[in-house]
Formats: sequence, structure tokens, C-alpha cells
Amino acid sequence: MDVSGLRREYRGDSFDAAGNDPIALFGAWFEEAVQAAHAKSRDPNAMSLGTVDAQGRPSGRIVLLKGYDRQGFVFYTNYGSRKARDLEANPWASLTFWWDELDRQVRVEGRTERTDRAASEAYFASRPRESQLAAVASAQSCSLADRATLLAAVEAARKKYEGREVLCPEEWGGYLLRPHALEFWQGRPNRLHDRLVYRLDEAGVWHVERLGP
Repeated sequence: MDVSGLRREYRGDSFDAAGNDPIALFGAWFEEAVQAAHAKSRDPNAMSLGTVDAQGRPSGRIVLLKGYDRQGFVFYTNYGSRKARDLEANPWASLTFWWDELDRQVRVEGRTERTDRAASEAYFASRPRESQLAAVASAQSCSLADRATLLAAVEAARKKYEGREVLCPEEWGGYLLRPHALEFWQGRPNRLHDRLVYRLDEAGVWHVERLGP
């Protein structure tokens, strides 16, 4: 199927004066994305996580950002999942945010590490109970006979923890991606898009440059 005719014009504003702090810029863009998403029930914290396994084979999937600060970007998963196996073999990864309402994209590249256990347990405790039970019951990325098998495992977990707190499984927790580069893309008319990339040097100082669209 030829889809080459699918296109639209971008109308974003310029961002020449972006400053030298990419985390502050990300925060400003993220807040705008949150406000824009509220009207359409979107997930502004949805991001594509790109990983590469030990054999150099890439993989991508959508996950949800659960926190960010100057240290980096946090997400959670089962440590037995494919994404986690990739990250244990090769900790370098990328995150891509696409905010359609604003014609904006942010790419983040960096090295990942597991969050400390206390942080993982604190976030797990904040999740809805049904989500906790699902995390306990599901062997993520493992072969499953059918959906009925999964639902039976959830029901077994529900009975096991009836009247009790659902504890965070040892095989479940967070990752922190420490950014080494961030690229901000703003769609502009006539395909003359704005692209600013920030790179962190060995002294921990961010440097910004404009790229051709």
C-alpha cells in the first residue's frame, strides 16, 4: 500500500531562545503536553523505549514515564521482561516522546540503571490494587497458553492476598535513564522544523546546538 500521500502542515512556534538547561526545557514542554492532553484524554507521559540486546538486535515498545528530575527519567517493569533483559545486557537506551497536539518530539539518549529497591517498593505501593495483582500474576514476556491462564493466575493472587497488602515482587522494579543527549523537535511550516540537541560533556556541562531539519 502506498501511503506517501499522507501528510499535513505543521504550525508550531519557533523556540530560538531555549536556554542551556534541557531538563528545564523538557519540564516546560511536558507541562504543555499535559495541559493539551487533558482535553483529549491522551497519555502525555507515554514514550517509546528503544533497547538493543546482546546480539545488537533493536527492540521498541511504549512505556509510561513515572518521574523525571535532573538525575534522569524513571519507568517501571518486570525485570524478566524483554526490555529488562536487553538493558541488563546493554544499558544504553533511548526514549522518544511524541506530542501530536503540539507538533513536538523529544528524544532522550542515555545509560540506564536500576532504581533502588525502596523507590520501586514505594511506587508499587501507590499503584491500584488490581494493577499490583496483575504484576504479581504475570510472568511478563513469557509464553502464555491462553488468556484464561492469565486470568486464573490473577484470581489466585487475589485469593492469596485477600485482606493483606500486596507486596512488590522481587522481579519487579524501576529503571533510571541518565541522559547524555536530548533532542527537541518542533514541527514548523514548509518542513523547516526546529531541532535543538543538547549533549552532556565529561565535566557534566550541557552544550546545545541547532541541527538542520
